[in-house]
Amino acid sequence: MTFDFSPLLPESTPAPAKRWSGFPEFNFIGGHIDNATVPVDDLRAAMDRALSREGADIATYSLRSGPQGYRPLREYLVQKLKRYSGIDTTADDILLTSGSLQAMELVNKLLLERGDTVIVEETNYGGTFSKLRAMGVDMIPVPLDAEGMRMDALETVLNDLAAKGIRPKYIFTIATVHNPTGTILPLDRRHRMLELAKQHGVPIFEDECYSDLVWANERPPALRALDDSGMVIHIGTFSKTVGPALRVGYINAGWPVLGRLIALKTDAGSPALEQMMLAEYCPDHFDDHVRRCNAVLEGKLDAMIDAVDECFGTTVEFAKPPGGIFLWLKLPEGVTTPQLAAVAGAKGVAVNPGPDWSLEGDADRWIRLCFANPPIETIRKGVARLAEICREEFGVPEISGNIRR
Repeated sequence: MTFDFSPLLPESTPAPAKRWSGFPEFNFIGGHIDNATVPVDDLRAAMDRALSREGADIATYSLRSGPQGYRPLREYLVQKLKRYSGIDTTADDILLTSGSLQAMELVNKLLLERGDTVIVEETNYGGTFSKLRAMGVDMIPVPLDAEGMRMDALETVLNDLAAKGIRPKYIFTIATVHNPTGTILPLDRRHRMLELAKQHGVPIFEDECYSDLVWANERPPALRALDDSGMVIHIGTFSKTVGPALRVGYINAGWPVLGRLIALKTDAGSPALEQMMLAEYCPDHFDDHVRRCNAVLEGKLDAMIDAVDECFGTTVEFAKPPGGIFLWLKLPEGVTTPQLAAVAGAKGVAVNPGPDWSLEGDADRWIRLCFANPPIETIRKGVARLAEICREEFGVPEISGNIRR
């Protein structure tokens, strides 16, 4: 007889996960990137060089670099953050983490407790919502438009909260290549957000997970780059450029914050071999690699848009994002995307339904489609199959591939 652990579990324990059975035939979920862009040979060579030179240092925790992570990678990030995001910083103000998810969890652990209030973009990374809900935090949504978070709406929210005597713990924003909408917050709105944040004494938590993936290879300065008061906490990752399985992210903040985050990071250090490899690879290769990735990703996005236009026609709404790996797609009235996602998933087409990613009233008409990982032909076939399933369930689209169904 198998021992029953269930009576011993705390009430807050989540339901058990299902056993993984592999990717579906048409996988449009998750933050996977393009397999062909992973620079395998260069990474192998970089790892060999790093291990040949410093491999014996894995005998010590943190490779003799201390609890903030491998110093050569932090020193590279100082240069990268300046070139890409306009941030002036030092290696001592960077903490390497196990992906940006650990970075997010550390910041939340530092600043939040049950009953606190935070301000979030109304449509947002689903993990942001789930983590904050699990912590018992009150989320105040701010609507977005085609250029990202609306500053008039943010001002209203901050004023309303102040009138109630509520001081939010932070404003969370994905300002550069938003997930899932793909918007990039313009420079004037960035300055206005900082003004409002200073006026109300509310810090900004800036997630730049996708900020390197911009088709034009140009972007506005990060909010942290524009901040002269140390009120912006900035996180990023190598997951969306080199590979999510590496689990290498980072936090950039002033020492009064970073010192406390280090004290909370009790894992004895994030995996070091990946940090060594990236520190060896990135100085000579990262910039060219990102340009290649962006060219490939924009081609895949164009293929997905062509397929959506052909198979869904004018029944759907979307805007071509200027970067990232997602297409945020609005389906017609009468379609509920949680139901569509459930039926499609059972038939081998995995999509993210809108309510997991948005607090909008019509969130159940939206879906998030990741175009980065599937080959172009798979994208075309998968979108066609999704349109067929949508028509079978909801009667739309009536015309697909110029054929009335």
